[in-house]
Amino acid sequence: MTDQRVTIGNSDLQVFPLVLGGNTFGWTSDEKTSRAVLDAYAEAGGNFIDTADVHSAWAPGNAGGESEILLGRWLAVHSNRDDMVIATKVSEHPQYKGLSRDNIIAAANESLLRLGIDTIDLYYAHFDDKNTPLEETAAAFDELVKAGKIRAIGVSNYSADRIEEWFRIARANGYALPVALEPHYNLVTRGNYERTLAPLAARENLAVFPYFSLAAGFLTGKYRSAADAEGKARQGMVADYLNDEGFALIDALDAVAKAHGTQIATVALAWLRHRPQVAGPIASARTPEQLPALLASVDLQLSADEIAALDKASEPFTK
Repeated sequence: MTDQRVTIGNSDLQVFPLVLGGNTFGWTSDEKTSRAVLDAYAEAGGNFIDTADVHSAWAPGNAGGESEILLGRWLAVHSNRDDMVIATKVSEHPQYKGLSRDNIIAAANESLLRLGIDTIDLYYAHFDDKNTPLEETAAAFDELVKAGKIRAIGVSNYSADRIEEWFRIARANGYALPVALEPHYNLVTRGNYERTLAPLAARENLAVFPYFSLAAGFLTGKYRSAADAEGKARQGMVADYLNDEGFALIDALDAVAKAHGTQIATVALAWLRHRPQVAGPIASARTPEQLPALLASVDLQLSADEIAALDKASEPFTK
């Protein structure tokens, strides 16, 4: 496994080029399994874990913050805080909705407590809050940086126009600038990111960390027909891909995977890693057994012809 690191934008944060998503912790992965996943990721050289304060409030019996709590316990047991880069987010926790100044400060303090750390390495504005002036949000994030409670700022699920406005406000007031962007981006969700966000990311040197990198499992190749998804928990999430174009893309991925003796998911993640500004895709593993295919993407080098073939097969998803 590679020991390479990539830099997050204009920050001093150095991270492994595959981000471990923490959304399964305390949800589809119990604490024992979550720790096993984290152990395997760290043993392979991984050092970048992405979570959010809302994970996983949607699950029955959960209140939000479960992922942060389990991650914090794992960090405490291993005493490896200094080796890891931790990203979390604010705006969606049931008790801390939105991006007002008071909400951001309170939510950050709660995340620090749950994680058991003094500083969040990368703190994202999770979803845009149109009801709060962007000036107030940008100022609050800067306040956290100056207080030493966060090291760097990221934005997720923002339009290009709103990100540009954030930069304008930050520069005008001498605030810390965002260094990372977390968009919905993969082989079957290309249009909005590539048209509007990618040029902005390049211009502002934002490190891009795509989420839903495997399109809710579609890009693992597990669904080869509409029937394969019937009755499955993620049927609704992959419904838009269960068509001739989607299955043709899976065939193209399969051809590249066979040429390298690897798995379809590995190729899908490697394609993302080859995109400009993408510092590393985010991928989650419910069990340690799912990790090898994800980790293998870090060392998989696709040829120009293979990238072109995947680009062509995914053209229907650029609209």
